[in-house]
This record gives sequence, C-alpha cells and structure tokens, in this order.
Amino acid sequence: MSETTRVHLVRHGEVHNPTGVLYGRLPGFHLSDRGREMAERLGEVLGERDITHLVASPLDRAQETAAPLAAFRGLSITTDPRVIEAGNRFEGRTFGVGDGSLRRPAVWPLLVNPFRPSWGEPYDQIAQRMRAAVTDARAAARGHEAAIVSHQLPVWVARCSYEGRRLWHDPRTRQCSLASVTTLVWEGDRLARIEYLEPCLDLLPAKAGYGA
Repeated sequence: MSETTRVHLVRHGEVHNPTGVLYGRLPGFHLSDRGREMAERLGEVLGERDITHLVASPLDRAQETAAPLAAFRGLSITTDPRVIEAGNRFEGRTFGVGDGSLRRPAVWPLLVNPFRPSWGEPYDQIAQRMRAAVTDARAAARGHEAAIVSHQLPVWVARCSYEGRRLWHDPRTRQCSLASVTTLVWEGDRLARIEYLEPCLDLLPAKAGYGA
C-alpha cells in the first residue's frame, strides 16, 4: 500500500481590526480575543493529528495562530515567506462595494483587469509560490502530516490550482473561512483528494469569509 501524506492549509484566526482596513501585509495586525480562541481550538483539534512539520507565514496573525499547535505538538514553527498574504495595492484603505470607494477615480486604474488581478499580486504567481511551499512541506512530513498557516486568498488559489479550476473568482465564493483547514491528501505521489474542515464554525463572526 502507498503511504499517505497530508498537508493542512490553515487560515489564521480573526484579526483585531476596529477600523476595517484591508491590512494585507501591513505589520502590527494581531489576533483579536476571538482569534486567539480560534487559535487555541485549532491547536487542540490539529494537535491530535500526526503533524510532524509546521509552517507559518511571517505575518503576526499567522504566527499567533500557529503557536498553540506548535506548543501542543512540541514543534518549532518554520517561517516561510512563500505562504504570506497576497500583495494588494489597497493595503491600509477601507474598500468595498457599499462604501463608495468604487466611485473614486483614483482607484479605477487598479480595477481594469480582475482576471490578473490588476490591483495586486497575480493569481498565477500566488499559486506557484504556494505550491512550492506545499511541495517542501509534503517532503518534510512524508508519510505523516504537515500544517501551513497562511491566509485566505493564498489558500483558496492553491486549492483552485490543485483542482484545475480557473484562478480568477468572486471572493464571495471562497470556501475558506477564518481558522478553516483545507487538507491536501496524497496517496504516494498522487493527490487523492482535498478535504475541508471548519473547527471554529461556532466562533465565526458575521461576514467571516472576508479579510485576509
């Protein structure tokens, strides 16, 4: 029988963001109290798994989400910049369909190509760096399990890439809530299936699908 290897792509918990800005890669955004509760829950749930390798984005919210799991499993956190949040030229701004921002002429040049997208890091570039990180994590945990704590868009684009879907999409359709776990399951060298789990479903705030 072929060996089974799992790589769990974990989205971080809720972030303290009272002004509602798109924080992207900006420093200084940490987990909220509810986000820390989510991280503890993830540590308990994933801590029961055979995780032998733990990776996290360098951003504070990902490191803080990974910390309880690292403590539970007795693992060190490998910081990997390849799983960081996607670059976004709207960082530090509030931006949404209902807040009037689409009427500002200054933002129009950034919205010309939603398929790339023109306002941030290209989807294919995100997919390439995420897949490279997954490949290394899978090799490090071969026959066991690895966890990568990342962000909504990178996790979703990686999933779409593995499933052979188009990478451009409506953000409202992403199946990647806060503190969710998207699991890639390999049987030997064959990607056998993709699983999805929401261990913190009862903790999700309204509109929890949005954010990074």
